[in-house]
Amino acid sequence: MITRELLAIPMAGGGRIDINSGVARLSGTIWATLWRDDAAPSRTAVLITHPASNFLGHYALRDLAALGVASVGLATRYVGNDTTLIMENCVLDIAAAIGHLRGLGYERVVLVGNSGGGGLAALYQSQAERPDLTSTPAGDPPDLTAADLPPADALVLAMAHPGRAQVYTEALDAAIVDETTPFTRDAELDMFAEKNGPPYTADFLARYRQAQIERNRRITRWVLRQLAALADRSHPASSPDGPTPDDLPFVVHGTAADPRFLDPAVDPSRRKLTTLWGPAWAANFQPATLGHVTSLRSWLSQWSYDHSRANAPRCLPKVSVPVQVIYGDADCAAFPSHARQMYDAIRHGDKELVEIKGADHYFQGRPDLAQEMCRRIVDWARQ
Repeated sequence: MITRELLAIPMAGGGRIDINSGVARLSGTIWATLWRDDAAPSRTAVLITHPASNFLGHYALRDLAALGVASVGLATRYVGNDTTLIMENCVLDIAAAIGHLRGLGYERVVLVGNSGGGGLAALYQSQAERPDLTSTPAGDPPDLTAADLPPADALVLAMAHPGRAQVYTEALDAAIVDETTPFTRDAELDMFAEKNGPPYTADFLARYRQAQIERNRRITRWVLRQLAALADRSHPASSPDGPTPDDLPFVVHGTAADPRFLDPAVDPSRRKLTTLWGPAWAANFQPATLGHVTSLRSWLSQWSYDHSRANAPRCLPKVSVPVQVIYGDADCAAFPSHARQMYDAIRHGDKELVEIKGADHYFQGRPDLAQEMCRRIVDWARQ
């Protein structure tokens, strides 16, 4: 019989007010759901994580439990709101969850980074094995070299991209030249302009990709200037007799403009030409799509191409445990090249690359393919 239990896990302090909810802050708790087959107890737990998505009801939990392992869906302290998300604090949340599972008697923990959890899971395992980060990119706590980070026994990157900063930059609208006026556009770098494609030429794609990176770096330079100004005691925000703000929110327009959304020849696969939020032009500006609102400090930790540490290709060379990379050939968010990039970054031979034919990002309408993914994870975990 499959049962589920809500786990209340003590949360390590982050040192800043970066969670809107006072109830959540004061509770000092992160939450997870534990699914298990009470008729056949297992000493292996599969922990599924993501920086901000609510995985308490993740689609894979029941199937994993039915295959004979305990399955756990984790919600970090930033669940449902990534505007102030600090990746290094998410590392602390994963550590708390793994430590809690060890305390419950689970001898083996398999860490699954799903979707945007890929870069985070790789960052966690690399720091658990070889900690070297003493602060966030903005210079704030936590010091991960002083944290208790129990390593996972194996790592799975499932339907995952290499990291939020990379995939975000690959979808930044390069035609935006003024961050305050998104419809004032550089026609030579507009992937939505008919004269440019699709199909896109190799020259256009090279110029477009470079312009995306430069836009990310342009925003990062602005962020660093804003943080330096806030730290200046002569800044108008400074207070002579009380706390002074040291972070600010801002808006980023145009975050769903990856040429792969319109041209099937770019990173070929069986995907539909769309985004996770619908057609690309509308998704590019809809507030609910990726990373439109962020704080200065969160930008550096989460979205900055050069500063964010949650980057699987950079982290995986430091990981010694077995690693499985799973991707779907109909996924419109995590692409075949992402899977290969992560797989190739693993330096040891105890690794596996798995393609699930016909699977999109969420296995919509194909529960059989979601079950296939779960079976492959469990088989890998038992090796």
